[in-house]
Amino acid sequence: MSIRVAIVGYGNIGKYALDCILAEPDMEFAGVIRRKVGGSLPEELQSVPVVTDVTELGHVDVALLCVPTRSIYEEAPKYLERGICTVDSFDIHGEPMWELKTSLDKVAKVHNSAAVISAGWDPGSDSMIRGIMNLMVPRGITYTNFGPGMSMGHSVVAKCIAGVEDAVSITIPLGTSLHRRLVYIKLKPDASFDEVSEAIKKDSYFSKNETYVYVVEDLENVKDMGHGVLIEHKGKAGASHNQLLNYSHRINNPAVTSQVMVSSARAIMKQKPGCYTMLEIPICDYLTLDIHQIVTTMV
Repeated sequence: MSIRVAIVGYGNIGKYALDCILAEPDMEFAGVIRRKVGGSLPEELQSVPVVTDVTELGHVDVALLCVPTRSIYEEAPKYLERGICTVDSFDIHGEPMWELKTSLDKVAKVHNSAAVISAGWDPGSDSMIRGIMNLMVPRGITYTNFGPGMSMGHSVVAKCIAGVEDAVSITIPLGTSLHRRLVYIKLKPDASFDEVSEAIKKDSYFSKNETYVYVVEDLENVKDMGHGVLIEHKGKAGASHNQLLNYSHRINNPAVTSQVMVSSARAIMKQKPGCYTMLEIPICDYLTLDIHQIVTTMV
């Protein structure tokens, strides 16, 4: 039976998520949910349901929350309370992630639904890589180095700052998990650059990193969906020193984030009610292959 999947929000992630859903053999696209419906729609949405409430789409198994991270707190319970599973790409590491997980876990269990949080590439699939590294070399240090590339989450946050018309945030890796943020903005008329720059640097998304803000007239020259990561883990396996593990990738940021979310939509249908990170779900649950194929081709 096909998994009916709806997309909530239609920015960069939502657009790529539509492509991914349509490519999956076990999924059916239910429609797009937006805050406002009206005006001109993108060509790819001309012949699909676009609504303001999930009830207008009939039965939905999973809602992909393709919305800004800070909106997840509000959006996810709306669907979990209706018995609809959710998948999001919440991207704030540490305690905020734990707080979201415990909060949604309670809602999901009461309403017999399930959620996967932080289902992108980092956090998400990279989290699983870090888990494998710690399985192999349990006593050591892990360094995660992002970029160089455009951070969608940071770009969205910068764009939401008062006085900003549009923004692009580029992440530059400095090594040993240290990063520099280069934020390019287009100012609204009469906005103060000094005030905008200060507000960006004080935001929790940027305050822990060296951040530079620049005004540009045309952001198209700096927009690039490419991104990447280098994860390094060095330590001991048993009593043996000098074990060094490396993992790297170079990707189209929203395309891979969307694919991870769509694969997680398949996985969450196989879990008990509750809220999960990707590390807590068996890898085989994300795949279309049956267990015989997995064992004979991947193990």
